Amino acid sequence: MTTPTTDSLTALQALLGGLRTIELGQPLENGMPCSPSHPGFRMALLRRHGDRVNAQGGSGANELIVTGGHVGTHLDALCHAAIDGHMFGGVDAHAASVGGAFTVHGVDTVRPFLCRGVLADIPKLLGVPRLEPGFGITADHLRAAFGDTVPGADEVALIRTGWPQLYHDPAAYVGHETGVPGITAEAAEYLADTGVRAVCSDTIATDQILPGVGHAALPAHGVLLVERGVHIMEVLTFEELAAAGVREVLYVAVPLRITGATGSPIRPLALISGEAAGVR
Repeated sequence: MTTPTTDSLTALQALLGGLRTIELGQPLENGMPCSPSHPGFRMALLRRHGDRVNAQGGSGANELIVTGGHVGTHLDALCHAAIDGHMFGGVDAHAASVGGAFTVHGVDTVRPFLCRGVLADIPKLLGVPRLEPGFGITADHLRAAFGDTVPGADEVALIRTGWPQLYHDPAAYVGHETGVPGITAEAAEYLADTGVRAVCSDTIATDQILPGVGHAALPAHGVLLVERGVHIMEVLTFEELAAAGVREVLYVAVPLRITGATGSPIRPLALISGEAAGVR
């Protein structure tokens, strides 16, 4: 996909009749939900205004941030998962990680996302506010939700479960005891067959999580990351997008260029026309 120029973006904005930006990411803050498989997020001020003041009365403040690459709204690089010791393309997972950073499939190799995104609103399809804990989203659910608007090559699929409604309760959102809704391996195969570059979900792990099982088995991860080379983005929120009644968006997300890392925080955005969102 070519990089848009300022002129092309201006033309796109004119074509859409003005753009509205919808945040699709969750805020990074202490105490937020985090997978038990990853270190949590911590931010602390190291210097406050007034701790050190120069002769002109000026002062500065700064912080220390500690986080895992798969905490909060983030992207999974292809080196994040392996099956039988091999990553996507048959790459030896151990050999590629010698030296403390991956030499193949690292998040620094992931191109920015500026493409069409298509929403599959599964709760709307089923007539519920959010999916039940441990609910498995099948390929048939996705076909019905997409209808005639199916994402294609180099685009992204946005899978809504309604689970961000529980984000304020970290234990409920992570759902170890109750389970978490998500896609099955068969649904992952269907999504990969559409040609999408990434699957984006509003849950902690994208996969269907059964009660009491936790993240011990993530078959959809294996299908997407290892077998088919499709990125995963997790802990997004599609509540505002769903409320706007919009299914197609211009999707923007950029991972940090962390050399050899398995994942990165992202700040995904949906750009939609003001008319589509009911804005005049």
